[in-house]
Amino acid sequence: MAMQSPYDQVTKGYVATRPRYPDQWFSKLSALTSRHALAWDAGTGNGQAAIAVAEHYERVIATDISEPMLKQGIPHPRVQYLHTPPSLSEDEMVAMLGGENSVDLITVATAVHWFDIPKFYSVARRVLCKPGGVIAVWTYTDMIEVNPEFEHILRRLREACKPYQKPGAQYFFEEYRNLPFPFESVGLGCEGQPAQLEMPREMSFETLLSVLRTASAVATAKQHGVDLLTDDVVKEFETAWGGSDLVRTVKFKVFMLAGTVKA
Repeated sequence: MAMQSPYDQVTKGYVATRPRYPDQWFSKLSALTSRHALAWDAGTGNGQAAIAVAEHYERVIATDISEPMLKQGIPHPRVQYLHTPPSLSEDEMVAMLGGENSVDLITVATAVHWFDIPKFYSVARRVLCKPGGVIAVWTYTDMIEVNPEFEHILRRLREACKPYQKPGAQYFFEEYRNLPFPFESVGLGCEGQPAQLEMPREMSFETLLSVLRTASAVATAKQHGVDLLTDDVVKEFETAWGGSDLVRTVKFKVFMLAGTVKA
């Protein structure tokens, strides 16, 4: 459902370094749906959210515009990976997902800001079970909490990234506060007021660098011959981190919106 994939050139690094979403999120979401037959994970990437959803649903359809990403999909007996190029019509998408009122839960993990949002929401309204179906979208911020010096360098990198941001990135940087979300709240955020969660993760300095290098704007800048992570910038990050051998527990801030189709 995305108009473009910003990660085709950094697929392996992206898959290897992105944090794992907490299992309790999916338990909470599954408790909100009246049935547990079919879920749709849109913009699935390597399927890390899809396989977590599959612990609660009989079948999961995991879709992505990026064929390289889908080739990295984590195998699971209840997850079916499907390629969804932008050329697919709305009716074709609905049919692929089982038709009207067929889906119990839709999840979009750190991806909806890349989508053709009106088209995606139109499909979502058609395929969600009514009543009882739930859609949940979330993103996590790249402002990793370590210490003030480190966070200052991250802010500076953010500013340097702005000329290379792809359409939709503003929703990510605005922490989904301005993301359209025309659904009725189920108690996990609503349009204009996303629920705020935390996602802790143990991380080495090398893993941190991989996370930064696979950011869409950093990768895009690199394709244009601009290295936003020069040796000097990396050295600044290393000093603020506390040394390249240090493993830290960091916290990603997460912003979630969940709802049902409005009556």
